[in-house]
Amino acid sequence: MPHDDFPGGSVWLVGAGPGDPDLLTRKAVRLIEAADMVFHDALVGSGVLDLIPAGVERVSVGKRAGRHSKDQGSIDALLVAAARAGRRVVRLKGGDPSLFGRSAEEMAALREAGFIVQICPGVTAASAAAASAGVSLSLRGLAREVRFVTAHSRNGAALDLDWAGLAAGQATLAFYMGRGAAGEISRRLIAAGLIGATPVLIACNVSLPDEKRLSTRLDLLDIATRSFADDAPTLILIGEAVRCETTMLIARASQAVNV
Repeated sequence: MPHDDFPGGSVWLVGAGPGDPDLLTRKAVRLIEAADMVFHDALVGSGVLDLIPAGVERVSVGKRAGRHSKDQGSIDALLVAAARAGRRVVRLKGGDPSLFGRSAEEMAALREAGFIVQICPGVTAASAAAASAGVSLSLRGLAREVRFVTAHSRNGAALDLDWAGLAAGQATLAFYMGRGAAGEISRRLIAAGLIGATPVLIACNVSLPDEKRLSTRLDLLDIATRSFADDAPTLILIGEAVRCETTMLIARASQAVNV
């Protein structure tokens, strides 16, 4: 099989999507099958890892719930060393590499060392969660913007965000890694002007068989997130567009009662 776009000594940052291997792009599958060394995050789904051919060296460099197996500098050094050894390297990243995946740091390290590095995009968790819930992230007349926000902060520090900007206008807010900051997100958005009844959809293990979703409202967000495991990768969607999920749940419940 030719590897014209994947010569030895080059690296592809590949989006592994939210976990379901069926959501991988065809290009991602091809690159995984062509690699002879794969570095992967902790949140890459087991079904995706199963696509790595036997005999291909795999290295876990995952970061999850504050437990880091490797610091970013060490990961950068490992990628450079693998490329220098002439390997065809895939760096598997959960979701999309360009969205909160620290891809810029890894690309900078590789390019500075003189190696080719490219990106294969993946499905991000917000898109997958909306698809699972049967809602749209945007909604004509109600949600004219979609904003992706990381809720991760260093050493438990308060989130340094433009809360007024996030609360203003018609937007769907997608908070990644939001479980630990749920209380602060709720308080700060309400203080900035969002009403407590603003619809919220919480999702964890998106696209996987054990995916869980919960519809709630902004003023109950802190309590609602406690129903999810502490280490569950959790996404929080906030805005009028996700109200459709609540409406559908009520409709289904009514139909069940009528039957």
